[in-house]
Amino acid sequence: MKREERYKAVLAYFREQMPEVQTELEFGSVFQLLVAVVLSAQCTDKRINQVTPELFRHYPDAHTMAEAEPEDVLEYISSVSYPNAKAKHLVELARKLDSLYGGEVPQDMNALLDLPGVGRKTANVIQSVAFGKSAMAVDTHVFRVSHRLGLVGKKDDTPYKVEQMLTKKIPAEDIPRAHHWLLLHGRYVCTSRRPHCERCDLATVCPSASLASAGGGNGSRP
Repeated sequence: MKREERYKAVLAYFREQMPEVQTELEFGSVFQLLVAVVLSAQCTDKRINQVTPELFRHYPDAHTMAEAEPEDVLEYISSVSYPNAKAKHLVELARKLDSLYGGEVPQDMNALLDLPGVGRKTANVIQSVAFGKSAMAVDTHVFRVSHRLGLVGKKDDTPYKVEQMLTKKIPAEDIPRAHHWLLLHGRYVCTSRRPHCERCDLATVCPSASLASAGGGNGSRP
């Protein structure tokens, strides 16, 4: 199957199965979404949703968090990964938003990337989820699933290269949903340790599943 045909099949499947899809992170504002995404790096959304209600109760917006110290924020996020670094980033981020943007989260990509603790994946999530832009955030799930499904090639060996390929091949109107499609598929079906090809409806068009069924491994690469 040619790559273009595979894209058509995969996108058609997701459009039918998940026409309406959204992030599993819980938030009440763009600022809270940004905080949750920063916290979610190398941590599960489930864990983040457990800690953010109390965090947001004390620091609901950039202004209130800007007045805190990292050790104050740390008290509420100590159970997430890298809590000390994230507490520092969140306070610095809030102070920058408060001083430069009146507490509002900017839409501009470069402005987002200039915020402490915000990388390209986080900036793309904000652009897509908060502002509805055709931005493709590539996390570990999206990276893995894109390779396993054959949507990208071996030369697409960095998140940025995968982002470029997916953005080129996926229609702009599908990109905000496509991030969630691939992420959720990776989180619940095409999991890291062992993909569940036996209950995957995309197995018939997946080259990794074909390799697994032919005895070429468990289809878990990369």
